[in-house]
Amino acid sequence: QVQLVESGGGLVQPGGSLRLSCAASGTFSSVNTMEWYRQFPGKQRELVATVTSGCSTNYADSVKGRFTISRDNAKNTVYLQMNNLKPEDTAVYYCRADVVVLGFQYQYWGQGTKVTVSA
Repeated sequence: QVQLVESGGGLVQPGGSLRLSCAASGTFSSVNTMEWYRQFPGKQRELVATVTSGCSTNYADSVKGRFTISRDNAKNTVYLQMNNLKPEDTAVYYCRADVVVLGFQYQYWGQGTKVTVSA
């Protein structure tokens, strides 16, 4: 059984920073692409940032220059450093990972962590 466990959400003032973490645990061979999504109330999840197993990254235009995705392969963990946060960043953030189990790749999601940006 593979689990993705997120942490790091909370309440922050506009202009502040937060760092989200997402750790994969369980029995698996490797973790390939890892991503962060966010979901606004009443909306579908949207892709925020991607990091491949080779550490190539990509970002949504709305977060470029403010958010940084990174990973620690030894810990099977992905991070999202969020700086200069804006009220419109308020959402539930989810991590997603492509995990190889017994030679097959499966998609897993974290439980979500709420980020609230408010004065």
